[in-house]
Amino acid sequence: MLVWQLAIVVIVLAAVAGVSLAQSKATFDRVEGRRVTALAEELAGNPLVRTQLVRPAPAEMLAPLLQSTLTRSGVTSATVSDAGGEIVASTNPTLVGTRMPSDGPQVTEGRGWSGELPVDGVTELVAQAPVLGAAGDNAGNHLGTVMIGRASPSVWQRLVGASSYLLVYLGVASVLGIAGSWLLARRIKRQTFGMEPSEIAGLAEHREAMLFGIAEGVVALDPQQRLTLVNAVGRGLLDLPENCVGMSLADLGIEGRLYDVLAGTPREGEPGDPAPRDEVVLRRGRVLVMNRMDVTKDGRRLGSVTTLRDRTELAQMERELGSFRSTTELLRAQAHEFSNQLHTISGLIQIGEHDEVVRYVRALRKHRESLDLNLTSRVRDRAVAALLMAKSALAAERKVRLRISERTALDRLEPTDSADVATVLGNLVDNAVDAAASGSRTEDGEAGAWVEVELRQDASSVEIVVRDSGPGVAPELAQEVFLHGFTTKAAQGGDRGIGLALTRLVCKRRGGEVSVANTPAGAMFTARMSVGRPADRAMEQVR
Repeated sequence: MLVWQLAIVVIVLAAVAGVSLAQSKATFDRVEGRRVTALAEELAGNPLVRTQLVRPAPAEMLAPLLQSTLTRSGVTSATVSDAGGEIVASTNPTLVGTRMPSDGPQVTEGRGWSGELPVDGVTELVAQAPVLGAAGDNAGNHLGTVMIGRASPSVWQRLVGASSYLLVYLGVASVLGIAGSWLLARRIKRQTFGMEPSEIAGLAEHREAMLFGIAEGVVALDPQQRLTLVNAVGRGLLDLPENCVGMSLADLGIEGRLYDVLAGTPREGEPGDPAPRDEVVLRRGRVLVMNRMDVTKDGRRLGSVTTLRDRTELAQMERELGSFRSTTELLRAQAHEFSNQLHTISGLIQIGEHDEVVRYVRALRKHRESLDLNLTSRVRDRAVAALLMAKSALAAERKVRLRISERTALDRLEPTDSADVATVLGNLVDNAVDAAASGSRTEDGEAGAWVEVELRQDASSVEIVVRDSGPGVAPELAQEVFLHGFTTKAAQGGDRGIGLALTRLVCKRRGGEVSVANTPAGAMFTARMSVGRPADRAMEQVR
């Protein structure tokens, strides 16, 4: 870079010198041309020249006059020729007897002429003037020609004579140009960490290949929350326009939880500078896991870099595997329950209470039959019924009673509808059991933790209502728990809190919604979704 800058300085200096030479030549031609023309005309009008040209041996009288003119005016040469163009007198004796150099017939036609001609091997600025007779038979006749010449200065002479300070100017300009180029190159070197332009270009190519070749989204922001970099994956996940680089988050319409994660705004109750961790965010029907990290150098904050991963497909897979997980959990809970019951029966036998054993077994059978009959009579969809059975056993294990509302009525559903209803119901029940187990209330004087499920169905939709005896949801978090994948549980990392976010996503895909409200007993979650319609129509409604 320094070499290129020095080359530019040299070119500029050469251009300045060229302009100076051109100006010097134009000035010399204009000033000296007028002077030699005036001298030639003055000498051509001299009576001595007019009278001696028509006499024999004119050189004897004209030579002293030419030499006097040369000495007085400082010109280079003075020459006189006769009417035939033969030189008869000259300050350069070697030219006597040769022909007068000419550029045309202007002089012989009685007109003066000036320009550059080679005289004895030297280029001179000359002026030629005709000598015309003034009296007698020669009046008006062309008697000869007078030529006054001034040697053209060399390039160096013109450069020196262009201005008495030109060389000083060029010297100062050269020093300043070289010093400025060196300082600029040094500053650029320091800012580019000593890398040459080719190395910077290679680094940029590698960065482009790395950022646009990975499957994760990458978003970089400056301290003013303006996008400085975003790869194609990140632009697609966040639904950003092509020309988004350079725009702020506010200009792009990013707000809510997504803005808080990208800008690093802490949640209420969190420290101002939290450690980097995964955050779950919903964006245009996608479940995104985002990890933000501040970038600093020498104690100065340069901005932040956020990576994005799309967990929508993974959430769908988790939903499809939900039925298998529910079955496993049911078997585990039932095994635990049966183990406790067998221990009780074994103890009664050991102490000889055989009648009590019979009554205990009958009570267990009656309770199971009543539970199965109550559930299967109200919930005719086998997958949803099995899910509720599994959740009932798990709730009992956590000392929470799961009950089915008397208003519950659910018919058999299509497999896809059943899977979505089970996903929403399972997430809401899990959330309610956690809340009820953490702090129970009483309802109508009945103590203990409980969760109540109510399922209602009409021709085109299913409504799921889950109530619990927990502490409820703070009013300011009523919307945040769904929009942000938020969790009130004391958990680390970003994997918690995705259940309610997934619940809202499934409901929106089916043209429904989910909401939460507080009741005197605790919280009540209400989810609505359409069933019995093609998936593409539901997706179109979401859009």
